Order: sequence, then structure tokens, then C-alpha cells
Amino acid sequence: MSTGKGPLAGLRVVEMAGIGPGPFCGMLLADLGADVVVVDRVQASADGIDLGPHAISRRGKRSVAVDLKTPEGVATVLELVAHCDALVEGMRPGVMERLGLGPDACLARNRRLVYGRMTGWGQHGPLSHAAGHDINYIALSGALWYAGQPGEAPMAPPSLVGDIGGGAMYLAVGLLAGVMSARATGQGQVVDAAIVDGSAHMTSLLLGLQAAGQMQPARGRSLLDGPHWYNTYRCADGHYLSVGALEPKFYGQLRDKLGLIGDPAYDRQYDHGAWPALRERLAALFATRDRDAWCRLLEGSDACFAPVLTPEEAAAHPHMQARGVYFHADGALQASPAPRFSATPAGTPGAIPARGEHTGTVLADWQRRP
Repeated sequence: MSTGKGPLAGLRVVEMAGIGPGPFCGMLLADLGADVVVVDRVQASADGIDLGPHAISRRGKRSVAVDLKTPEGVATVLELVAHCDALVEGMRPGVMERLGLGPDACLARNRRLVYGRMTGWGQHGPLSHAAGHDINYIALSGALWYAGQPGEAPMAPPSLVGDIGGGAMYLAVGLLAGVMSARATGQGQVVDAAIVDGSAHMTSLLLGLQAAGQMQPARGRSLLDGPHWYNTYRCADGHYLSVGALEPKFYGQLRDKLGLIGDPAYDRQYDHGAWPALRERLAALFATRDRDAWCRLLEGSDACFAPVLTPEEAAAHPHMQARGVYFHADGALQASPAPRFSATPAGTPGAIPARGEHTGTVLADWQRRP
């Protein structure tokens, strides 16, 4: 369970068990000190992937197991709702209402409740009841468009842009904003967090660049998706490097480190017509040395570079170790809570609970607390 340390200590959250962004949002809140209680099914669902003791998104939470198809199970959840600040659910629109746990029923028990709804398509619209996953939501929202090179199929990091970035993070912000409002006004509300909304909102920087003429509709012709100085390159050992020397002063340092200062072909940094040929030349250059050799050459400079690491490699990197970004627990590599707080630091994340581990204690605990 949560250590009770962190800026969200004292915040109580009910999380209806699910997959993907809802549980991640609950984990984020628990990492920062919230008391998050997962309402699990009595038996594991046949849908999705059951990670069991390796379900990192369950860490630091408490678990109660109820049968939501019985009046007793619904009554248990409503009693939890009466004593919490926020609820997270990620079911298709209408499912919670049919269970007797929709916003009206829950707000009737607790008018200060912030009722967070996590979906891909949102609570209304022509697609609101359709099935989908991360890749579908960011495809429709426009967020997937630039994730690829010219002539190649778009490909985004699995689940990061949609489920986590456009979903869980926006739900967390929405819940916390709702709690602030409820504490000021005494009135809760419903937060409709849709991945299509959040991932579209995440493109705001790109939309600004597009309006300024710096992002083109065609992939590979814009500042952040096509230049030779903003790309990844394969090294001699099969590993990869990233370079992102966007500003001229950093581009100059990259050229200097690579021995390209005297080559006039590289003078036209922002000439997109020259980018394809220069990408090929840089690709050939980076392929002449192993990744570690390039790291030794470029580290400590402002050439804006970094090796492309696996999570395991990242955990072993000196910078990541110095910051304690990763740790091992419950037999798995895990990432430490983020962001960091100077006055109310988060504690070490709690253990991953077993299904129903706290059924007999959570309700009594919450009823005792003011």
C-alpha cells in the first residue's frame, strides 16, 4: 500500500479495475502518496493480459474484491465512494450506469466526488461505443501522423503517446483539478478523459509550428521529423544514437565533434532539400564506429546527442543511476515516482497487492478516518 508520503497524502481514490491508462493513472496518484483502492473482480477477467504479481501499475494500492453483479457488491462500492475524493473507471460508456455505479448514483452518495471516466473515444460521439486501442486513438486524433520516415508506415512507441500521454496523464490532471474545485466549492463533477482529446491536445506544439510554416504535411520535410541533425542512426555494432542539434550553436558543436566544420555541404542547416542526402552521409559516418565509441566522443559536449538505450541499459547509465530513476522490486525493473518534490517527497512505491488482499480492512479504515 501507499507509504502515505508525498504531496497527495490523504487523498482517497477508488479505482475500478481495468487495463491500460486507468490503472496507470491510479499508480501515478499512489506514487505521490494517495490512498488508492482498486475494486477487483472476485475472479480474474478473461479479457486482457493478467500480469499477476508483475502488474507494476498496481503498486502501492490496496485491493478489495467484490461481485459487481450483486446488490452487496454495488453497495460496497457505494460505501467506498461515500468516503473518497475521486473515482477512476475505464469502462465503455453506459456500463457503470447499468451496474448502478454511474455518476448520478455516486454523486448522490458523495456530492464532492470527482468522477473520472477514462476512454479512448470519449463519452459521446459516433465512435464512443466502438472498440479500440492506443494506436487507433492516436491515428484518428492526428498524433500518429509524424511518427515515421518518408515512405514508411507511421509507428509510435507502444502505448506511450495514447494510453499514457493522452490518457492517463490527462486523467490525472483532470482529477486533481476537479478535487481542487470540489474543495473550494463543495461540488464534485465528472471528468471525461478521452485519449483522442488528450493526444490531439499534445500536438499543440506541432500545430503552432505548422501555422508558422515550420511543419509540412509530408513527413520528413519539417524541423522535428526530417533533418539529418534531428534523427537516429545505426552504429557499427547495431546499436543506435540519437541526435537533436536543433539550434545553430548546437549544430555547430555536432559538426565540430564529427569533423564536418570544413565541409560546405553541411552549412545549409535548414535547407530541407539537402536533408535526405546529408542524412545518408551521416548514416554512413555513424556506421563506422560502435555506439560506445561515439558516446566517448560526444559525451560532455553540447552536440545534443544520446544513445538509444533499452530500459535495462538506461537503468545502468551513470546519469540515470545518479538520479535513481529505476529500481528493482517485486521481481521487476520499475521506474521511480515522478515528478520530484522538495518539501513533500514521495516515498518508495508500495508493493503490488494480491486480488482482494485488503477486502476486510479498507472500508473499516476509511470509515474511521474523517
